[in-house]
Amino acid sequence: MPHIDTKCVQAGWNPGDGEPRVLPIYQSTTFKYTDPQKMADLFDFNASGHFYTRLSNPTVAAVEEKIAALEGGIGAMLTSSGQAATTAAILTICQAGDHVVSSSAVYGGTFNLLEVTLRKLGIETTFVAPDSTAEQLQAAIRPNTKLVFGETLSNPALDVLDIETFAKVAHANRLPLMIDNTFPTPINCRPLEFGADIVIHSTSKYLDGHAMSLGGVIVDGGSFDWAASGKHSCMTEPDESYHGLVYVEKFGKAAYISKARAQIMRDMGGMMSPMNAFLLNVGLETLHLRMPRHVENARKVAAFLQNHPKVAWVEYPELPENKYYQLAKKYMPKGTCGVVSFGVKGGRAAAADFMSHVELAAVVTHVADARTCLLHPASTTHRQLSDQQLADCGVSPDLIRLSVGIEYADDIIADLDKALAQV
Repeated sequence: MPHIDTKCVQAGWNPGDGEPRVLPIYQSTTFKYTDPQKMADLFDFNASGHFYTRLSNPTVAAVEEKIAALEGGIGAMLTSSGQAATTAAILTICQAGDHVVSSSAVYGGTFNLLEVTLRKLGIETTFVAPDSTAEQLQAAIRPNTKLVFGETLSNPALDVLDIETFAKVAHANRLPLMIDNTFPTPINCRPLEFGADIVIHSTSKYLDGHAMSLGGVIVDGGSFDWAASGKHSCMTEPDESYHGLVYVEKFGKAAYISKARAQIMRDMGGMMSPMNAFLLNVGLETLHLRMPRHVENARKVAAFLQNHPKVAWVEYPELPENKYYQLAKKYMPKGTCGVVSFGVKGGRAAAADFMSHVELAAVVTHVADARTCLLHPASTTHRQLSDQQLADCGVSPDLIRLSVGIEYADDIIADLDKALAQV
């Protein structure tokens, strides 16, 4: 098997003689067939091919294949955004009357999706601490629980999930574990190897790397036995919208990702465009080069902030005194990511003052791209949450999320130093 670095560059697109060396952009909504039966076979999943870009497209499919290879999964589905990926991933196996157990330390948009929007659709969520014991997790499981969810590295608190503990409890209850692996990327962590069954990403972040294209992805590990579970009738009973098709019988180990595409994408949309898939692929080709630089720079920045007299606290799992240091070493031995969270002495007002003086770093609603940027989550990405919900997510009022880019580290530090001096 090729090394993951080689997969970043080569996987997904294998041109033959006379074909484009670079993945082409198939900018077409539809595809022509001369035989009507071929089209019918495609609709009935009796043949492989592309007929409508909402369900599949050659450019998109090549990038899906690459990301599946990077995560070690058997299939993937790209979506229009990370939020679309999370929503589709959950709705593939959850419906009104079902229940989810989720780590409380998740991205604000994900928390609101679970706590508010899905609850309105009849899907309830119980939130647990990311460092819950097996006993605490077990206590949150209900008879109608269909899924356990968490983030490898939480956004923005940088809590490290004990994937193996979550997987052990999920599997003991015949439930799949879904992990958002956006921050570490498959370069630094492959959750499927630690027991996860489904992996999702906001591809808008490190996978793209250039802040050019929104996107998300769902990767199916192919490891969960939906038939043996006995808890997911949507996978094991006939789907009348497909003439009684049973997903586990038709698609075997690929039942989950096939249902995500055939039902959720078909009915709700949210497919990634061919152009965005092309841009994402450009980013993926250098992912294995960028992530080590992000980590190297973040380590230097975290050490600088930790020793600065105007900084109240620093959260970065690679600092030896961080409570997640050992878990970070276990799950991400090559490094975590380029995101560092910290607080400035003086609280929320001081944080705003500091951010107004940075020059190299940009104040933007983004994270995890090549350029250094920062944000105040409590007033932006997490502003819809109550004070208690912010605390549950690990977001304090003074928290600054710093996404360390791939610029020269000393220039980043000099910019931060200058801004801190003016607080």
